[in-house]
Amino acid sequence: MALQSEQQQQQTLNGSVAGVNEIPLPCQRVGDDDSQASGFSIPDLPEDIWRHIHSLMPMDVAASAACLSRAFLASWRCYPKLDLNPDTLCCETDRTNLRCRVDSILRNHSGIGLKILDINLWHEKSCIPYIDSWLQLAVTPGIEEITLTLCEEYNFPCSVLSDGARNSVRSLHLTNCTFRPMPELGTLRSLTILRLWSVRITGDELERLLSNSLAMEHLRLQDCQEIIILKIPSVLQQFSYLEVYGCWNVQAVENKAPNLTRFLLIGKAEKLSLGEASQMMKAFTLGRNDAICYGRAELPSMMPNLESLGLSSFSEVHTAPLLPTKFLNLKHLAIQICGGTYSCPSYDYLSLVSFLDACPSMETWYLNVYQDRSEYESVFGASLNFRQLPEHPKLKSMEIVGFKSAKILVELTCCIVKSATSLERLKLNTFDGFSRCSEENNSDCRDEMCRPIRKAVLKEASRALVAITRYIEDKVPATAKLTVQEPCPCPRCRSTHMDDRKRR
Repeated sequence: MALQSEQQQQQTLNGSVAGVNEIPLPCQRVGDDDSQASGFSIPDLPEDIWRHIHSLMPMDVAASAACLSRAFLASWRCYPKLDLNPDTLCCETDRTNLRCRVDSILRNHSGIGLKILDINLWHEKSCIPYIDSWLQLAVTPGIEEITLTLCEEYNFPCSVLSDGARNSVRSLHLTNCTFRPMPELGTLRSLTILRLWSVRITGDELERLLSNSLAMEHLRLQDCQEIIILKIPSVLQQFSYLEVYGCWNVQAVENKAPNLTRFLLIGKAEKLSLGEASQMMKAFTLGRNDAICYGRAELPSMMPNLESLGLSSFSEVHTAPLLPTKFLNLKHLAIQICGGTYSCPSYDYLSLVSFLDACPSMETWYLNVYQDRSEYESVFGASLNFRQLPEHPKLKSMEIVGFKSAKILVELTCCIVKSATSLERLKLNTFDGFSRCSEENNSDCRDEMCRPIRKAVLKEASRALVAITRYIEDKVPATAKLTVQEPCPCPRCRSTHMDDRKRR
């Protein structure tokens, strides 16, 4: 069978999959009969099956397939997922024609069948002026997911969500945008996930948007500084997950959604009003000043049915109090004290046994005590006083990150080991948990993954290892596995240490 002319071939390739012509193609010609042109037999399948097979391919592979096969060429025009970012569309050394590539892809896509649109221009300022036209082409009735990640502020046009798109979009993720949803936007019937990062939107505007999104289930706000009071309306009957991260101007959270069960709050909000959802709460994470004291004193009565609790304190002035209130259903506990030169001075870690007493059902406990301080009394040469605690038959796994040779940490660990009669795993990390190369093989470690380690930190880690061997190891029951993680073994990390005097 005759093949297309060279001019027709080039027109087909450029018209259908422009923007991905840097992908090496095994065949440069598209014939009238795919099986003869490619040299092998292609099964005769219905068009909807070919279209489904095509939709399962990554975008670059799908574009190459469209160049090779008429069966895929037709389905490319309604390919359901467009991932428009420089890494996908351009080679690393040439990104000058990114705008032309995106223009070609969108103008040659029919818009029909498009379900997922991901535009990521984190490092591409030159393309910002063209986003309006791209959204007009891509956001069509039937679209379900829209992700827009930009490097500078952009006024998101709410008009693109009108008509059919307003009824179909399920997930909206905006980064570095101004988003002003007006009343005329109307109801977003299918919107279940909303994620806003560095987005300019007020609390009133967000409340109005949520009130018109009755299917909303998941809300994530990060670095949205125009919100002062966050209000979740009661009409959101399916709303179950709320995350507020780094929205430092939020002073209060007022939730009236009855089925909120998971809540993460990292910020300065002092007032929490969760309504009847507080009785339903299963997982809660709080990051703020005095989070540990607040969590022990207030949360057992506020959230009696918690199963997972995370507390991260930026500055802990008060120790965890001994109180009769308990977390009767709590199974997983994570506590982190964010260390710094001026925060949490000489915190009484032994007071944390209050949580052991307050959580009779706790099975796992993660404790990050890494602090850049040396005021704690050393265990060497000190007399140890082990607090007598009732047996804790549920605790199975304990991990301490940033373990030191401080007397108070050794005493805390020994108390936990003695009381946890069903302990199966004890992990003591003598470092901060993050300053390790991704490569365990020292010889293969990449320079960019290495982090400088101060001599004083390495010295203290060595002392911690001695403390574990001398005071803790023989107290761990034979039924429990003790794992000790040392600082990064990479010779590059150890050789790129920072001098203490330079750090100061």
